Amino acid sequence: MKCPRRTALAALALVLLGAVGLTHRAAAQSAIATGDAAWNLLKQNGSVALIRHGRTLGGAGDPPGFRLEDCATQRNLTEEGRAQAKTLGEAMRAKGVVVTDILSSRWCRCMDTARLAFGKVEALPALDNLFGNSAREPAQTAELRKRIRAWAGPGALVMVSHGVNILPLTGIQPAEGEILILLPNPSADFRVVGRIAIGS
Repeated sequence: MKCPRRTALAALALVLLGAVGLTHRAAAQSAIATGDAAWNLLKQNGSVALIRHGRTLGGAGDPPGFRLEDCATQRNLTEEGRAQAKTLGEAMRAKGVVVTDILSSRWCRCMDTARLAFGKVEALPALDNLFGNSAREPAQTAELRKRIRAWAGPGALVMVSHGVNILPLTGIQPAEGEILILLPNPSADFRVVGRIAIGS
């Protein structure tokens, strides 16, 4: 038979552990810079800007039967999303962020976000949309972690992807067009150190 006192103490311990966990998570979130502080972090040599594509009509995934090679069959940027992507690029230049490499998911809304913002882009299948393809998540996330850890500059690396990809990689679900700023650590992992919302 269980001792009521031990049961009560165990329950209290679980509550306290939960509170400590919440405190640590809250502290981690509060340590993420925004505004000018975030821009200053992005200007550091070797930083990574992980960007969710610009605004779309919303929802998740793409219409049934979509084709990767045909943008007309996909969920695409709205006019607001296209303007948001241009504003993103203008803001990067105005803040003095030196962008060296731009990598993107092959989905049109990501490629368009990168092209409108920076004028050039290189497709990287590891950034491709995981919606409906969760079996690929571990391999793609592992490849992205490896690429991010290896980045040392010069300047910043830009990666444009999807919310469903960014969440398992960082633990954060960004808004469309939002920038997460990562600082790589070759001997460990990267840290999410900043967030910048564009056109919000």
